[in-house]
Amino acid sequence: MWNLQEDIRPSADLRNHYNEISKQCREKKEAVIITVNGRGDTVSLSYEMYKHMKARMELLEMLAKAEEDVVNGRVSPIKDTFDELRKQLREES
Repeated sequence: MWNLQEDIRPSADLRNHYNEISKQCREKKEAVIITVNGRGDTVSLSYEMYKHMKARMELLEMLAKAEEDVVNGRVSPIKDTFDELRKQLREES
């Protein structure tokens, strides 16, 4: 399981301590939740962590669509699928 550590900081810290927050996100691989008037407003992540989270979400969306296809009977035998792929490859050659 993947567990993202979080830190909560007021919006003034973003303005006054940006370099520190950026380093915290990059080096400690933490998400920093920025609050405004005591309430969560935005989240700061390293670019690497953002890409990782985005890839995970895209994979989960594909898996959910695939599961929906199975539930609704929109599947075909693997042999038919590979036969169709081979046919397409021959046509493109």
